[in-house]
Amino acid sequence: MAVPTRETIVKMVADGQSLANQDLAQADLSYSNLKGADFSGANLEGAHLQNANLEGANLQGVNLEKAFLFGSNLKDANLEGAKLNGTNLQDTNLENANLRNTALSGISLFGAQMDGVNLESSDLSRARLKRASLVGAKLKNASLVGAHLQRASLKNADLRGADLRDANLKNAILDGANLDGANVEGAQFSK
Repeated sequence: MAVPTRETIVKMVADGQSLANQDLAQADLSYSNLKGADFSGANLEGAHLQNANLEGANLQGVNLEKAFLFGSNLKDANLEGAKLNGTNLQDTNLENANLRNTALSGISLFGAQMDGVNLESSDLSRARLKRASLVGAKLKNASLVGAHLQRASLKNADLRGADLRDANLKNAILDGANLDGANVEGAQFSK
């Protein structure tokens, strides 16, 4: 079955229809209003979603591998268990999004707005989070081994039990962050 056209997908979302479990690989939905869309379990591998509005969207278990989401709005979106290998999330808004138990190893999140995001028990090893805002983020038991957090704001973040071995935290803002039980062996902090 052919991938639905951009117009069909946008109309389905506007009409409140679910796109759960649909094969939408390589779809170009850049600059589209997909607010509140249900893409749970869908295949969006390689999709182009630059500057798309996915606020409040259900993306639970979705395949977004190698997708381009630069500048997208994912505020309040549910991405729990999403496949995000090779996905570009640079400059995205992930404020209050749910990314619990999600594999984000090596992902690009430069300058992302992630205040209040839930990343509990997620794998952010080697993730590139330079200049990201993670104010009040939930990172309990997350793996941040070798993560690049230079100049990131982790103010009031919950990092209890997080693995920060060899992470770069130079010039990171850690005011009020809870690091109880966190492993910071080899992590680089500002002097």
